[in-house]
Amino acid sequence: MRYHIIHRTTYVYDGPVTIGHYLARLEPRDLPWQDCPWHELTVSPEPMEFAGQSDYFGNACAYFEIAGAHEKLEILSRSYVDVRAAPVFDPSTTPPWETIREACCADRYDPATAAGEMRFGSPLIQPSKSFGDYAIPSFPPGRPILEGLVDLTSRVYTDFSFDPTATDSATPIDVAFEKKRGVCQDFAQVMIACLRSIGLPARYVSGYLETIPPPGKPRMVGADASHAWVSLYCGENLGWMDADPTNNCLPSERHITLAWGRDFQDVSPLTGIALGDGSQSLRVEVDVIPMVDV
Repeated sequence: MRYHIIHRTTYVYDGPVTIGHYLARLEPRDLPWQDCPWHELTVSPEPMEFAGQSDYFGNACAYFEIAGAHEKLEILSRSYVDVRAAPVFDPSTTPPWETIREACCADRYDPATAAGEMRFGSPLIQPSKSFGDYAIPSFPPGRPILEGLVDLTSRVYTDFSFDPTATDSATPIDVAFEKKRGVCQDFAQVMIACLRSIGLPARYVSGYLETIPPPGKPRMVGADASHAWVSLYCGENLGWMDADPTNNCLPSERHITLAWGRDFQDVSPLTGIALGDGSQSLRVEVDVIPMVDV
């Protein structure tokens, strides 16, 4: 499936902003099951400086600097992305989860120990006993790791309520975990905390999800949104396996991967500093359009 992705971010300032430095992570990754043959980033006002680079996790980044007084900033990202179905594995044939945990702690460098850096705490996700206690019923001794991942995904989906009013981007995951409410960012970060708390390497994935309008209803322009899910290292043969606790599924052709890191802070679509007086308002519009619709 090919998608045309349009991601528009608009800042409106109460007073003139004189200078701004920004870092965008808005270019979808190239993966074995995903290609991004075309990506374009347009910034208005026109940047004084613009440079592309990759971050530590291999995510494509764009740095730009705006100089001169302005009261509005618009960043428009457009991409074509081809997504194919990811390989399907029988969960019962995957390795016991303890063997993956132990392999990630070995005293040699290989894919497992490289993945092992995702076992540790990060700025927004700190492992704890409470998260481990929640995770462990999904991972009894000897259980195949993918079975455990599927079970934990289902439990988070069942036990937590999707509620955009319960949290915001700054809400600590301990609060989201206590409330059992939040959005995809909260679901993903809580589940990562659970996996890391039992010694398993898990990373935060940002991207997009194709939404399907109700029968007979038109696709609403700008009504889509960024999405987030989890990826768990399941051994050298399987590699990283994605799971979406917000929708209780293993992502496939409707999930478009943008970036990954330790937590949301590593993959925020846009970060930066602007110098000026007054406050600002932010508007984000996303369209994930199957090419058959255009």
